Amino acid sequence: MNVASPPRHEPRRPRNDPAQYDDLADEWWRPHGRLAALRWLAQARGRLIPDPPHPGAALLDLACGAGLLSVALTGRLAGWRHVGVDLSAPALRQAAGHGVTAIRADVHRLPFPDGQFSCVVAGELFEHLIDLDGACAAIGRVLAPGGTLVIDTLADTLFCRLALVRIAEHLPGGPPPRVHDPKLLVAPDRLARALERAGIEMTLVGGLRPSLVDYARWLARRADSVRMLPTGSTAGVYQAVGVRATSGRGGR
Repeated sequence: MNVASPPRHEPRRPRNDPAQYDDLADEWWRPHGRLAALRWLAQARGRLIPDPPHPGAALLDLACGAGLLSVALTGRLAGWRHVGVDLSAPALRQAAGHGVTAIRADVHRLPFPDGQFSCVVAGELFEHLIDLDGACAAIGRVLAPGGTLVIDTLADTLFCRLALVRIAEHLPGGPPPRVHDPKLLVAPDRLARALERAGIEMTLVGGLRPSLVDYARWLARRADSVRMLPTGSTAGVYQAVGVRATSGRGGR
């Protein structure tokens, strides 16, 4: 007689434990999976990426996960050489299957020469970092003079802590429970100061919110994605771009 296997229970991880992404390794590319919102944000992130300065120019995708940004690197952006770093080996294996040069590394200790990348993308990263200054210094080191940093992250506001962490963790398409630690959310002015010390001037672009029409269609399984729309409020998810100074190394 065959006995059914007991249901798999994911361990209860501490908040902001990167091992959660190993637990959810099968969810990265599922349109209605538990990491679906990361796919929506990757598409919005692509709108801020500049054209490659020449074919084969190197773009560094920090915390690249399973390579979701690769979907956005088409058309005018197809000339970028997509390099991704992450801590999750299962995610990196998937990223490699989507054309990403996938490297396991910590964003605080990037294994690249100074000034190697014309563009660095840091999507949904800064709200997970304990050492914000250390990560910004590492980014400033590998970003070429005049290069572009593309950012989206969660704001350090009461609205964000309640709506996008506590409540959204229980909504379909929201972040998995406990993946964010509200104490690590980053206000735009704090991020700008940390980047300035690394030689990067940051410009705040604005906020993002999901299209409610798209979200309703997604819930009804009539759509596989949800557009993230620009909004003037930066109280939730906000976007920014940075430019590396063309002279001087910046701080560490």
